[in-house]
Amino acid sequence: MSGRETVLGKVRRALAVSGAEAERKAAVDERLANPVAGLIPERGQLEGAARVDLFCKMAEAVQAGVTRVASSDDVPEAIAKFLRQNNLPAEIRLGADDRLAGLPWEKTPNLTRKSGPSDGRDLTGVSHALGGVAETGTLVLHSGSDNPTTLNFLPDTHIVVVAADDIAGDYETVWQRIRTIFGKGVMPRTVNWVTGPSRSADIEQTLLLGAHGPRALQIIVIGGTA
Repeated sequence: MSGRETVLGKVRRALAVSGAEAERKAAVDERLANPVAGLIPERGQLEGAARVDLFCKMAEAVQAGVTRVASSDDVPEAIAKFLRQNNLPAEIRLGADDRLAGLPWEKTPNLTRKSGPSDGRDLTGVSHALGGVAETGTLVLHSGSDNPTTLNFLPDTHIVVVAADDIAGDYETVWQRIRTIFGKGVMPRTVNWVTGPSRSADIEQTLLLGAHGPRALQIIVIGGTA
């Protein structure tokens, strides 16, 4: 008997059930087929530019940097400018995301681009987020070759591009979008919800950035201005 079976067996005995009851299984199937929506906080329920403004405000409140650009054509120059201002090498690593590949990188000829997952030796990684959550300033990134999960954790600096139209008010809306995009049974293996740079205050309650991942997070928001 495996450890899992041992634990589940104890739970079933405590509940006086076998796990094979037709009525209980039907109730579970019904709940999975028709999930009940949770309570949605009012804070994120804004429209248009106000929602994007709240996302930027909440992201900056947790030590993320935010740059807003009018269109995707402005992204390469925004990245190059950020690297210069922070004395970082003009070199980035990014995945195979078509939205990033299609940017006018010729505007920044001195910026070196490397492709594929990070092996931990990259100083700066660039990803394109699936979306954002206004109520907390959170980025939503799913795993895959388009935006390798290693870019979320291994480079010291993480630059994330997100379209204003992809910023939702709450977590539940983004989860529903993920289900719609991928469909049942083909969900991404990992969905990372990133709120600010990595941090920990485990040691003497002293805040340390970069404890478990990037010490700097820079968000580039495309569009969404009033």
